[in-house]
Amino acid sequence: MIKHLTLFNTKFGRLRVLKQLINTKEISIGGNSKLKIYGTLNCSSGKRMKVENRIFFKDESEAILAGFRPCGHCMREKYLIWKSSN
Repeated sequence: MIKHLTLFNTKFGRLRVLKQLINTKEISIGGNSKLKIYGTLNCSSGKRMKVENRIFFKDESEAILAGFRPCGHCMREKYLIWKSSN
């Protein structure tokens, strides 16, 4: 789990580090630390969240282990399965 604000001390630096982490497949899932929701990196809902709430995971299993639930927008099928089991 990696918090967005801890990647670098400037916005440009964070974007460079983030791009590198995505390219090397060290992160593949993004999430909201306050709402405990995870989703794809290109989710329109995820792109609108505050940077201080943004968090990244290597994969979906890491997000689930951290207690996060799937996004209802970009991961609709997984969200419905999660919702029916809770």
